[in-house]
Amino acid sequence: MKNEINIRITGEAGQGIISAGMMLARMYTDSGRHVFAIQDYMSRIRGGNNFFQVRAATKPVAAPAKQADIIIALDKEAVEASKAALAPGGVMVLDAEKFGIKDLENGRINAPIYALAQEAGGPLYANSVALGILAALTCDNFEDAAKTVAREFASKGGEAALRNAQAARKGYDYAAGNIKDPAFRLAAAPHDRGCLLAGNEALALGVISAGCKFYSAYPMSPATGIMNTVADHAARYGIIVEQAEDEIAAVNMAIGASFAGVRAMTGTSGGGFALMCEGLSLAAMTETPLVIALIMRPGPATGFPTRTAQEDLLFALHAGHGEFARAVYTPGSPEECFLAAKRAFNTAERFQVPALILSDQYLGESFTNIKFPDTACEPPDRGRILKNGTTPGTRRYEYSDDGVSPRAIPGRSEALAAADSDEHGPEGHITELAEVRIKMTEKRLKLKMAGLAGEILPPTVVNPGAKTMLCGFGSTLGVLRETCAAAKETGFIHYPQIWPFPADATLAALKGTGRVLTVENNAGGQLAGLIRRESGVHAAGSVLKYDGRPFTPDEVVSALERGNQDGA
Repeated sequence: MKNEINIRITGEAGQGIISAGMMLARMYTDSGRHVFAIQDYMSRIRGGNNFFQVRAATKPVAAPAKQADIIIALDKEAVEASKAALAPGGVMVLDAEKFGIKDLENGRINAPIYALAQEAGGPLYANSVALGILAALTCDNFEDAAKTVAREFASKGGEAALRNAQAARKGYDYAAGNIKDPAFRLAAAPHDRGCLLAGNEALALGVISAGCKFYSAYPMSPATGIMNTVADHAARYGIIVEQAEDEIAAVNMAIGASFAGVRAMTGTSGGGFALMCEGLSLAAMTETPLVIALIMRPGPATGFPTRTAQEDLLFALHAGHGEFARAVYTPGSPEECFLAAKRAFNTAERFQVPALILSDQYLGESFTNIKFPDTACEPPDRGRILKNGTTPGTRRYEYSDDGVSPRAIPGRSEALAAADSDEHGPEGHITELAEVRIKMTEKRLKLKMAGLAGEILPPTVVNPGAKTMLCGFGSTLGVLRETCAAAKETGFIHYPQIWPFPADATLAALKGTGRVLTVENNAGGQLAGLIRRESGVHAAGSVLKYDGRPFTPDEVVSALERGNQDGA
């Protein structure tokens, strides 16, 4: 029995690769295994080469594996494309007759996937045949696969459920009778399995839990999953979801909804966020709470629409013209995505500033088992909102020691709810006075930043002061954990909030260490530069990866062993 197994289902777009992968991940989750799953897909509706890779284990796993023990190839191109991904001792299952392959190389196993699918109703069911084969190779019986297929297709009608169940059964029976290799049996490890969620789904649930009532966005990969999940639950929770004509409209709609008194949010990726920058400044100038999810992908321009990157770190910190306070959260897991959404709304409303949630395609679209944290029920904090009975002369932008003024919402109090994108005084009216400009700038920037700095989420630190300390933010959390478990005398610091920057915590964690390295999915070592600027700590180098794919722990460990400080 194995304690861990890695499986890849691969083929072209339109073959149900993601559906099969999700069924596989759910099958292992429901049967008591821990799961981490990634999807790799091209920016096209049909063709190309996509894969869904599932890592299942008897203990928690938090990052992808570099190679797979079992690969199911559903088209001929996938056979060659996946050759390097097969682990030593692994097997690739393929339909040699369908693909016209006469000589099978070592490690390749023929299975009549498409003939079995045809018996179940047609080639459409090849992915369910693949699921059945995998169940036979890794599980003790067909029961878990049968339950998963039934649940997956319950909403699609009786015939779809029946045919997919038949296809899975045919795949299972064929593999059980013809592929006799007990080496891939995966041990069970009953545990509180929690929920199988992707980062974007967890973030969206955090948005709903936080009491968001308005979400506006223009669909842009890889952020669209947030809008889709919020929309799925919008009717139940009284949320308005608006698909805007572009990102400029989306951010301004969210600002308007927030000004009117509800919790509002928008989400996008790098190119869309570029269009939102003027709106970001507007929210800062009018001191209107605003939450933006920025789910990164490789640029510049269109770049790699369906791949991952951490290229927009400095962009998020400095976007928008002018100087103003902001908070930037960089969650590293689906649990942290959920909490970041709740924290971002509280921060945005308490300090009346923009709050950004910075994630990426890898975290947003990878699946793992999560248990919602104990703090999930933390009540919303809406800050200082004026209510009925307020003195009519109360000034919306009154000077205060912490830079936060009582917030006037139209129709909620007797106070004047005035706002203007021009510089304005405490009453909200336009001004040209130099002394007012100085006070308002200090209010929006220095005073609010001081307050935000007092409430920074503490970084996650493991083995502080170790011989080698790795630094990361966002989606590298799982990779850092597994790297440190495998590499000797190694620790890490991970930032779930990158701005305001936790300089004191950084200095404490890195005190006494021999070597500091950052691990980043970008080409410029942006985190290394930020750490140097804010804390004075000079990283010895960076382990960088910028091919659009996420790190694996093996890659980082290998880079450390080679002393490679410029790439994975």
